Amino acid sequence: MKISYVCFEAPERAALRTEEFDVTLGAHQLLVKADFDLISAGTELANYHQLPNTMTAGGNFPHYPGYSVSGHVVEVGSAVETFRPGDNVVVPGKGHRSWFIGEEGEFYKIPEGIDQRLAAFAYLGSFSFLGVRKLQLQLGEAVMIAGQGLLGLLAGEIARLSGACPVLVSDFSPERRSLALRLGADYALDPRDGNFVQRVMELTDGRGPDAVVEVTGYISALQQALEYIAWEGRISLLGCTRVSDRPIDFYKYVHRRGIKLIGCHTLTRPKHDSRPGEWTEFDDYRTFFKLLKAGKLQIEPIISRIVSPRDAAAVYAELGSVPNPPFGVLFDWRDFE
Repeated sequence: MKISYVCFEAPERAALRTEEFDVTLGAHQLLVKADFDLISAGTELANYHQLPNTMTAGGNFPHYPGYSVSGHVVEVGSAVETFRPGDNVVVPGKGHRSWFIGEEGEFYKIPEGIDQRLAAFAYLGSFSFLGVRKLQLQLGEAVMIAGQGLLGLLAGEIARLSGACPVLVSDFSPERRSLALRLGADYALDPRDGNFVQRVMELTDGRGPDAVVEVTGYISALQQALEYIAWEGRISLLGCTRVSDRPIDFYKYVHRRGIKLIGCHTLTRPKHDSRPGEWTEFDDYRTFFKLLKAGKLQIEPIISRIVSPRDAAAVYAELGSVPNPPFGVLFDWRDFE
């Protein structure tokens, strides 16, 4: 059979390739057909542009982007016990592809009644859960979410569900700020405003936020967070800070004020047993779907576009050339055989 997949053939050059695909399942393996596939613009565009601290930084092309997919099981190996053909599954970390083969334990069964478009957000959404969980929020603490891309929008919802009050967000884009308010944020601010830090202080009773989720990945945004955060506050570094392009006075802003900087890469999460502030990937999937089914987590408003993988070159060219690229872009693999 044939498999189609998206790759970056060179810096700023995406393509869809098709090859023959050998379907030979091991006893504990699954054959899964992709349905919907979420583009993670931050990570993928960093590799598309060959930025520092990426997988392509050393010229490692072709590169195969993508990691947050929903699909369905087509065939199972002879010893598979927890899946059967027809089950819908989360496919984490395996690229933008039409078909997947993997071990039984690599997939997560999607509960019945979940829209596959929304399910495609589960893996990426687990990053936002991690970024908020590591702050170990207390009921009534003020929180700022700096950056309102996919991760930031979800982090704002999760912070509100975790008892944060108020939930503040910041972003350059008025459209993104407006959407954040629709999703439950209390205040949405433009970090370029001359009175931005003063306004943050006013909205948090003069203390500053107790906790910040920094999602932009820019040192300038981290510096700004260090200027408005409360004494002994916590900052989770959810965005990937790939370019350290300015110095930070760590004595003035971190050491003297007792600020905690918390790395939140998904590789830092426990593999097997969840613990306070740090849950496993699959436990966060379970929470994601529980909140989704209960109507407490909104994903539908975040979807901006559904496109064919055949248009991958044009899609990445657009995403990579505008200051605020569309978010919530899904590849639809359903018509690929």
